[in-house]
Amino acid sequence: MDYRGKIIWITGAASGIGKALATEFSKKAATVILSDRDIKNLDEVAQACKNLGGKVVTAPFDLEKPDEIHDAVAKVLKSHPKIDLLFSNGGISQRSYAIDTPVGIDRKIMEINFFGAVVLTKELLPSLISGTGGKIVITSSAVGKFGFPLRTAYCASKHALQGYFEALRAELYDKNVKVTIVSPGRVFTNISVNAIDQKGKKYGKMDEGQKKGIPASTCAKRIIRAVEKNKKELWLGGPVILMIYIRLYLPFLFHKLAPRIKPT
Repeated sequence: MDYRGKIIWITGAASGIGKALATEFSKKAATVILSDRDIKNLDEVAQACKNLGGKVVTAPFDLEKPDEIHDAVAKVLKSHPKIDLLFSNGGISQRSYAIDTPVGIDRKIMEINFFGAVVLTKELLPSLISGTGGKIVITSSAVGKFGFPLRTAYCASKHALQGYFEALRAELYDKNVKVTIVSPGRVFTNISVNAIDQKGKKYGKMDEGQKKGIPASTCAKRIIRAVEKNKKELWLGGPVILMIYIRLYLPFLFHKLAPRIKPT
């Protein structure tokens, strides 16, 4: 697919899957709008994308703060009124048990992972619908399909994304806007390092399972192929994906295995 002249907005672009997506689209000479709250790393990614031939706009904001999202969108749309693809990839993970986690932390995770994606999508829908239509790509998770220890609020936020964007896909059916929900399992990124604990502090450790995950670059390439084929869902990322099938077809086995899975 020719991405020259296409305007592609990517959140969570300062690292991991978002950074890998930005890199791939820059190689294809697209215009990438990069968002993250980590301004230092975002600027470094932006420069790397420019070096690869991409046209880059940085639009930093914190997904937890709707006013920042609104201001960033208003500013970008003045110069780029038609957004072709939205990759809603930003988010935060969790490493804490429910019994130890205050509701305020649960709300924080939901605000970032779910409401942040919803706010940005609502802000950009008129632009995505205009003209020939656009595409929305949501990074959910394998645990948006089943429950997993140490991830109660994180699982809830990803289940919420699944339900919301499935419903939105149906609403946009006659408006030529496609929605792809991506459910990664283990991808080698810093998601566990940047996860928060029950006190809202950085977990700071690389999970062994995460370390063995597929490379973010591989993940990004597979996402792009799925979007080009207008796939409604994509599951990827190693053995964890097997749990989705077990949950669907062998629920009795899933309920035996889930408490025994090593969550880190």
